[in-house]
Amino acid sequence: MNSGKDHFRATKWKAREDSDTKVLEELSHNLIVWNDDVNTFDWVIASLVDICGHDTLQAEQCALIIHHKGKCGVKKGSFTDLRPQAEALIDRGIQATIDN
Repeated sequence: MNSGKDHFRATKWKAREDSDTKVLEELSHNLIVWNDDVNTFDWVIASLVDICGHDTLQAEQCALIIHHKGKCGVKKGSFTDLRPQAEALIDRGIQATIDN
């Protein structure tokens, strides 16, 4: 038979595990930017800097990946945090979606 102390440890571990799972779920979404034949590299780069907080080098690398691969996950986070950024990119004419 387990002592009350052992039961307390198991309960504590369970609570911590639940909190870790919640953090992973919150960060499991990706903001995806898709390639198109309309937007220029400069426009996409400037938009990633302005909206997603990328530095110029990171934005340039994402733009190259978008161009060559057809899409790029430009940011990870919770759906709640990524949604306004996706909408702002879409408002600029850039195709963006959120995947999980």
